[in-house]
Amino acid sequence: MIVEQLGLKDFRNYAEVDVPLSPGANVFVGRNGQGKTNLVEAVAYLAMLGSHRVSSDAPMVKDGADAAIVRARLAHGERSVLLELQLNRQGSNRARVNGVNVRTAELPRYAQVVLFAPEDLQIVRGDPSARRRFADQLIVQRTPRMAAVVADYDRVLRQRTALLKSARARGVRGDALGTLDVWDDKLVTLGTELIEARLALASDLSDPVARAYAAIAGADHEPRLEWALSLGGGDPEEGDAATSAPGGPLAEQFRAALAARRSAELERGLTLVGPHRDDLVLRVRSLPVKGYASHGESWSVALALRLASAELLRAESRLGDPVLILDDVFAELDSGRRARLAELVGGYEQVIVTSAVEEDVPDALRAHVVRVEAGRIATTDDE
Repeated sequence: MIVEQLGLKDFRNYAEVDVPLSPGANVFVGRNGQGKTNLVEAVAYLAMLGSHRVSSDAPMVKDGADAAIVRARLAHGERSVLLELQLNRQGSNRARVNGVNVRTAELPRYAQVVLFAPEDLQIVRGDPSARRRFADQLIVQRTPRMAAVVADYDRVLRQRTALLKSARARGVRGDALGTLDVWDDKLVTLGTELIEARLALASDLSDPVARAYAAIAGADHEPRLEWALSLGGGDPEEGDAATSAPGGPLAEQFRAALAARRSAELERGLTLVGPHRDDLVLRVRSLPVKGYASHGESWSVALALRLASAELLRAESRLGDPVLILDDVFAELDSGRRARLAELVGGYEQVIVTSAVEEDVPDALRAHVVRVEAGRIATTDDE
């Protein structure tokens, strides 16, 4: 897949801009705060249905505007497709494909992106929510219909938790809260599907992560990843990361765990069991990356997760290679990791790099340079 043209209107610091892109390597160069990352954030949103920088859409709408527009013309081999997305400050977003209105959840069927960014260090060092988000975004790219499953699970979770909080405030006992069973059924159905997709993803990522880590780090520290599941009796969200090996159907385990924790849930007004409490445990040298790995090892794991993601999508997609975005990554790496990363990504159909310092980007990735100044495209190397 190749992004041939990117157009923005009232997006971040861009009133209006139109940027042509080339196959192969593209570099956005400019001082910090000029809008380089805003360009790649827009591209990535089409594939991931969210920003890698903020949790809500409103910050992406330019001050004084009610909505932002993202337009991208994509090439899938000989086929061209135009995606249009309207991000509304209030209300639901809107999307079109080749001029036809579609649900925004349809966009990942046409756009696949793997984005590397300094924020990726939070995947390995941050809270479990960062690792869950990484996994779920990749799951949606692999299987776009899962976007609806994730959204429906979040909706059911909010409604069930609101019921628990209300019951807690009113002093209602669990056996007097019959409506909770209805929400339990929905939570189990959707949550089981999400857990199964996450377990499959961890299994499929295992070998690609190991290969990518060895290539980036120049050493084999035996990286491993596995899910710690709340339905096993612990609470990974609160630091109990003991993994639980499924014993029997997941749905039955899920339902039994909900029953076992009901009193605690009513006491706290929280839903304590489900994929929203799980954690993806990452290890190198048999030790958890979080708390034990060095800075260099942590970066190698984060990069390996992204490279392995790209490898999975490349192998499975009918769209061709995913677009690889490296957002201000090279400034964070030593010279050895810079060179190895550039070599690993250089074979993809399209790579988009942002950098404040052009010389930080290896020569092999500087085929097409675009200079960005204060929300406008100053020059390109084609002019």
